[in-house]
Amino acid sequence: MKKLAEIIRKSSELTIVGDEQVEIRDFCLDSRQAIEGSLFVAKKGLLYDGHLFIISAIANGAQCILCEYMPEEFSHGVCYVITAKLNLVLSELLNEFYEYPSNEIILIGITGTNGKTTTASLLFEMFESLGYKCGLISTVQNRIHEVTYESTHTTPDIVSLYKMIYQMKIQGCSHVFMEVSSHAIDQERILGLNYTGGVFTNITHDHLDYHHTFKNYINAKKKFFDILSKDAFALFNMDDVNGAIMVQNTLARKLSYGILNMADYKAKILDNNLYGLQLKINQHEIHTRLIGEFNAYNLLAVYAVADQLGIHIDEILLQLSTLHSVEGRFDWIQNGSNKKIGIVDYAHTPDALEKILQTLRKIKSPKQSIITVVGCGGNRDKSKRPKMAVIAVELSEKVIFTADNPRDEDPEEIIKEMEAGVVNLNSHKHISITDREQAIKTACLLSNFSDIILVAGKGHEKYQEIKGKKFPFDDKEKLKTFLLN
Repeated sequence: MKKLAEIIRKSSELTIVGDEQVEIRDFCLDSRQAIEGSLFVAKKGLLYDGHLFIISAIANGAQCILCEYMPEEFSHGVCYVITAKLNLVLSELLNEFYEYPSNEIILIGITGTNGKTTTASLLFEMFESLGYKCGLISTVQNRIHEVTYESTHTTPDIVSLYKMIYQMKIQGCSHVFMEVSSHAIDQERILGLNYTGGVFTNITHDHLDYHHTFKNYINAKKKFFDILSKDAFALFNMDDVNGAIMVQNTLARKLSYGILNMADYKAKILDNNLYGLQLKINQHEIHTRLIGEFNAYNLLAVYAVADQLGIHIDEILLQLSTLHSVEGRFDWIQNGSNKKIGIVDYAHTPDALEKILQTLRKIKSPKQSIITVVGCGGNRDKSKRPKMAVIAVELSEKVIFTADNPRDEDPEEIIKEMEAGVVNLNSHKHISITDREQAIKTACLLSNFSDIILVAGKGHEKYQEIKGKKFPFDDKEKLKTFLLN
């Protein structure tokens, strides 16, 4: 516990109404989570205004309120911290309360449309294997060394994020690898953190339901590199058309990686098949278990970060050769008797779906067919639905459109929007089956000897979200049921 007076000592953009000596036990953004001694953050969100829940938070024990304006109903014995710069002041208070946790660890942030989870997870696996205690903050899971915690967001809310990094620090983690989403950057959830380095993977069509325009999406990603200090490094994908834009205003040391263009870290794909990649990275050859050109970029980013963090090149190459694919990312199984291959992948954007299908087309034999099961999420960017349908039909022999996470939308309407994109394409190549389980079963029944069945969109997720509820659903388990039996 700390007194409010202790944690506001460096903040000037605020007004205090009440006793500054009030003791703070923790911070909360949800009034239902307030306990005695909580500082409740009355933050305006996308759906709700936290100011409407101040009374509820106080009733649950909150003794201090951080808010943008004084509420009409004043509670005696409660201290109010009022500021027009709530996000900035909140980050300052969290840093003081948790004793600047990111200053005492090596914090690496990875942002981009695709590849964030794989790059962060591979870095975590590599540095753990090297003997370091590490933290991981990702879409799939959060890890503090050997302990795994459920992940609900790519990047947690700012209160949870600071608390998590603090826990990682006090439990002895020296390195933390985290995904940084465009939502988190735009909503200033990462404000006040001290990054040792930032990585940009790529940027393609996604999240326009939130950002509205692609330019806004690019600018949101760019803000991450704008906040890096001169002591940090900014590693960017030279082959992405917007790569150089990301780092044009950063104070950090700029470093590039790529396959197609000259870069500080350069790779060449020597071989790419179902059993792995043979790469040459800065004149060093290596074989890895990961598959596909997209993974060549992920591995190259891992190589570059490890090099920047002082790991010997020979050790980096050895570790790269032992890394495993991340759950739900080109996650494949094979039936030993009929040689049919099933692949589960998180590809839920046009670019990600195109890349995995292009990879499959490169590594498959002429006799193998690709059967793709794909849907699009509800309450998300609608413009990508027909685009993903076109990509699936053009790069697969057969396609089944199905439900993904329909959320509050009618899954059949989502499928109709996908079908609208392929109305002029070969209608014999695609069918629609709303029930996802039946779609996966049908794909397995339609497949012949050694065919490849790609189930795209949900990857590691163990649920299907329908009308506000999450029902148990695991693409890989369903695929095992119908492919292996």
